[in-house]
Amino acid sequence: MSDLPNLLLASLEPSTRKQAEHSLSAYSEQLGFLSHLLRLVLDQSQNRPVRLSGSVYLKNVSKSRWEDDVQPIAEQDKTALRAELVPAMLALSSPADKSIRAQIAEAVSLIAELDFPTRWENLIDQLVASLSPTDYNINIGVLQTGHSIFRHWRAHVRSDLLFTEINLVFSKFMTPFLQLFRQTASLLGQSGQSRDQYTLLSQSMVLLVDIYYDFTCQDLPPAIEDTHMEFFGANGGYFPALMSWDPAELRGDPEDTTPSLPSQIKTRILEVVELFIKLFPETLQTSNAVETFVQAVWSLIGSDRLPNVSDDMFVSQSLKFISTALRSGFYKSSIFSAPGIISTLIEGIVVPNTTLREHDIEQFEDDPLEYIRLDLAVSAAGTDTATRRQSAMDVLQTLVSTGYETEATEIVGGWINKGLTEYQSNKAANWKSKDTAIYLLTAVATRGVTTQQGVTSTNALVDVVKFFSDHVFQDLQAAPGSVQPILQVDAIRFLYTFRNQLTKPQLLSVLPLLIKHLDSDNYVTYTYAAITIDRVLFIRQNGQLLFTQADIRDFASDLLGVLLSKIERAGSAEKVAENDHLMKCIMRVILTARQSLTPSHEQILNRLVAILGVISKNPSNPKFDQYIFESLSALMRFVTAGSPATIPTFENILFSPFTIILEQDIDQYVPYVFQLLAQLLSLRPASQPSPAQYKALLPYILTPNTWVQQGSIPGLVKLLKVFLQRDAAQMLKEGQVVSALGVVQQRLIPSKNNDVYGFELMQAVLTFVDVSQIKQYIKTIMLIVLTRMQNSKTDKFVHLLTRFILFIMSANKESLGPDYVIEIFESIQPRLWGQILTSFVLPLVPKMPPKERKMTSVGMTRLLFQSRLSIQEPSVQHWQVLFLPAALQALIQLFSEPQYLTAKTEDVEGLSGITEIDYEEQTAGYQAAYSRLAASETTESEIDPVAYVGDPQQFLGEQFVAFGRKHGSSLQQLLGKGDPGVIQPFVGSLAAAGYTI
Repeated sequence: MSDLPNLLLASLEPSTRKQAEHSLSAYSEQLGFLSHLLRLVLDQSQNRPVRLSGSVYLKNVSKSRWEDDVQPIAEQDKTALRAELVPAMLALSSPADKSIRAQIAEAVSLIAELDFPTRWENLIDQLVASLSPTDYNINIGVLQTGHSIFRHWRAHVRSDLLFTEINLVFSKFMTPFLQLFRQTASLLGQSGQSRDQYTLLSQSMVLLVDIYYDFTCQDLPPAIEDTHMEFFGANGGYFPALMSWDPAELRGDPEDTTPSLPSQIKTRILEVVELFIKLFPETLQTSNAVETFVQAVWSLIGSDRLPNVSDDMFVSQSLKFISTALRSGFYKSSIFSAPGIISTLIEGIVVPNTTLREHDIEQFEDDPLEYIRLDLAVSAAGTDTATRRQSAMDVLQTLVSTGYETEATEIVGGWINKGLTEYQSNKAANWKSKDTAIYLLTAVATRGVTTQQGVTSTNALVDVVKFFSDHVFQDLQAAPGSVQPILQVDAIRFLYTFRNQLTKPQLLSVLPLLIKHLDSDNYVTYTYAAITIDRVLFIRQNGQLLFTQADIRDFASDLLGVLLSKIERAGSAEKVAENDHLMKCIMRVILTARQSLTPSHEQILNRLVAILGVISKNPSNPKFDQYIFESLSALMRFVTAGSPATIPTFENILFSPFTIILEQDIDQYVPYVFQLLAQLLSLRPASQPSPAQYKALLPYILTPNTWVQQGSIPGLVKLLKVFLQRDAAQMLKEGQVVSALGVVQQRLIPSKNNDVYGFELMQAVLTFVDVSQIKQYIKTIMLIVLTRMQNSKTDKFVHLLTRFILFIMSANKESLGPDYVIEIFESIQPRLWGQILTSFVLPLVPKMPPKERKMTSVGMTRLLFQSRLSIQEPSVQHWQVLFLPAALQALIQLFSEPQYLTAKTEDVEGLSGITEIDYEEQTAGYQAAYSRLAASETTESEIDPVAYVGDPQQFLGEQFVAFGRKHGSSLQQLLGKGDPGVIQPFVGSLAAAGYTI
C-alpha cells in the first residue's frame, strides 16, 4: 500500500479520479486497510491534502460498507478500527487538524449508529477517560465525538432500544458532562483570559450546549431536571448569564460573515429554550425562564441592534424562539398581552428584519443562486438556512394564527401603507420601502403554506388579489430596466407565492408576462420566472393538474426554446449545470405539453442531448442531472405514445450519447441510461425480438462489474425484464438467462439493499422463460433465500419471499402454480413447504398491502383448489389437517376487505408516475443513490400475474364449486376443520352469490 498517498491525491483530480478510485476500492478489501489508512491520516509528515482525502475516504468506506452484504469489511478490521478511532480523535486535537477531525468524528458517528452499544461497549468509557481538567484541545475532540454520536437521538422515534442506549450514556457521561459544563462556565466568567483561552473555552461551550440539547431532545433526565435553576434561573443561571456574555477579545470584524463564538453560544441556548417550550413547558414555568429570555432577546436584537451578516443566525433563531413562545399559548398573559406589546414587537423586531440590507442587494447582484436559495427557504419548516426576513415573516404569521390577527393586520397595514407612500414620493430613492411593504403584506396575508403548493390559506382581512392588481401587477408587466430589478423579482415572487389564490384565467393571462421575463438579462429575474412557471403548471385541483397540453400548446415550443437558450449560453459544464431551476421548468413544460411537442420534438431532443454532452464532461449538480434525464424520458414517453413512428428517431439520437456514457463509465449518469434504454426498448412491440443494437448490450449488462454500482441495479433489472419479455428463448439458448440468475444468486438476494430487485428479476425470468429448463437454478437460488432467512432475516425479506411465492402460485402459466412452489421446497427438504407456509406465508396473507391483495387472493385460491399435490398421498392427510384449514381461514380474512381486491381505474391520459416528479428535497449524493425516472414508469411496465382474473371473488367462487364437484369429500373435510364462526358466513356468502356445491 505504499502508493496510497499518490492514489488519494489522484482521486482529487477529475482526469485520474476514476482509475484512482478503482485502485483504492481494490486496496480497501485487503485486511488491515482501514487501520493503515487511519495511520496515514494521523501522520503529520504527510501532505495535508493526502491526510484530508484519506479521512474522507475512511468516512465514506465506513458509511457504505460497514454493514454491506456483498463487499463486507472483515470483523477483525472493524474491531481494530473501533479501538483506534477515539485515540485518533484526540491525536487530531490541534486546531490545524479541525477539518480532518470533523471527518473522523463523522466516521465515529456512522459506526456508532450501527455498533453502539452492543458491539462497541467501551465507547463512552473511552470518551470519559479522555476528558482533561486542563487541556481544552482534547476536551473539544471528546465533546465533538460525543455530539456526533448523541445528535442522532434528535431524529429518532421513541423506543425501548433508544432509551436503553440513552440511559447507558447518561449512567457514564452525565456526571462528567455537568462537571465540565460548570468548570467551563466558571472559566468563561473569569476576567483576564487571553483570546486563545477564550476561544478554546467558547468552542467547548458551543459543544456543551449542543450536547445539553442532545440529552434533552427525547425526555428530561432527572440530573438535568434537578439542576434546572442552575442553568435557567434568572439570577445566576448559566444560560441567562451566557446570553449577556460578550467579551471584547472575541468580537470580530463587523465585515466578517462568520458568527462569533458568543453568538454561536447564544444561538444554541435559544434552541434549547425553544425545545423546552415545546417539550417541557411546565418545567420552564417554575423558573420564569421564558420571560427572562424574551427580555434578553428584546434587548439584544430590538431596533436592529445587530445588523451584521455574522449575527444573522442568532437573529433568525431569536425570531424563531419568539414565534415558538407565541405559538405555545403559555405566555399570552405574562408576556404578549401587555398594552402596546404587539405594536412594539412589530415595530422594533419584525419590520427592521424585513428590510433589505446592503448585503442582500450585493448578494442579488454577485451571488444570485445563493440569493434565490435563501429566498426560497421556508423558516416555518425549521430549516437552518432561514433568513432574518423569513424568521420575521414567521413571527407575523404566528401572530395572525394565534389570536392577534386583527391587531397584527392593522399594525402591519400601517407599515405597508407607509412604505407604499414613501415609494410613490420618490420611486428611484425609496424602492426598498416598496420591497418591504410587499414582503410584509406577503407575511401577514399567509396562514398556511407548503413548499410544493405555495400559500394554501390566507388571512381573511387581506385582499391579496386586489393588492396584486393595485401594486404588484404594474411591476410584473413593466419593461426591463424601467423598475428596480428587485421589485420586478418581488412581483414574480408574489405570483409564485399566491398562485393558488388566482383563477386559471388569471394565471393564463400572466403566463406570457412570465415568459417575457425569461428573456431578461438579470439572473434572478429569469430564474424566478422559470421557478414560477414550473409551479404554476404544477398546480393541482381535486387531484388533477390544472393545466393541460391544450392550455400551452400554442407557445410550449417557443417557451422551451427560450429556456434551452438560457442554459446553452452558460458556457462551461459547471455553469451550464448550475441553474437546475431552468431545467426543472423545461421538464415541467414537457410534462404539460406532451404530444403537442411532436412537430418540434427532434429539435428539442437534439438540444437536450447537446446539453447532456457538455455537462457529462464534469457532472456537478445532481438536481440538474435528474431534471434533464426526466425531460428526455417524458419527451420520449409522450411523443412516441401519439406517434409510434418517432421511435427510431429517439433511438438514433440517444444511442450514441448513451453508449459514450457507458463506455466512459460516467457513474453519475449510468443509472439513468439503463432506465432510459429500458424505456426505449419497451416502446417496441413485445412480440418482436429486440433489434441488434440493443442485443449488443447484453454481454456488457451481464458482466459482474456492471452490477457493482448500487444506483445502477434498479435500471439494470428493469432493462433485463424488457429483454426477457422479447428475447427469452434466445437468451436461454445463449446462456444469458443463467447469467442473469447468477447475478440474482450472487449479488442481489444476499444483499439487504438489493434483495427486492433479485425477486423482481426472478419473477420476470419465471414469467417469460421455459421454466423446465431452469428448475435446478431456481432451486439453488431458493437455497440462498433460505440461508438468508436463517442468517439475516428481516421483515422486508419475509414479505418479499411471501410475495414471490404468491406470484408463482397465481401466475397463469402452465408450468407455474402452487405445485411448482411445493415441488421446489419439498425437493430441498421433505415437509419444508408446510413450515414455509405456516411460518411465513399464512401470517402475512391478511396483512398484504392493498396493491398486492388481488394477487394474494388468486394465489391462495389456487393453492386451496387447484393444487394436485395437496390432495395426493402421502401428503394429503398432513397438509389437509395441519395447513389447508389455516390457509382457507387466511384467505377468508383477506376477503373481509374486498375493496382492496379490485384494480384501480386505468391510468388516465398516461398520468402514471407523472405527478410524483417533484424533487425539491432531493439531496442524495451521486454514488450510492438510485434516482428513479418517474416519467419512465408506466402501469404497463409492471408484470401483472393475475391480469387473467377480472373479479377475484368470482374466481374464488368458480374454483370452490369446481373443486367441490371433483373432490366433494376433501372439501367437506377442509371446511369441517375450520372455525365454524368464520367458515359458515363465508360459505353462506358464496351461496348467496350463486356458488354452491
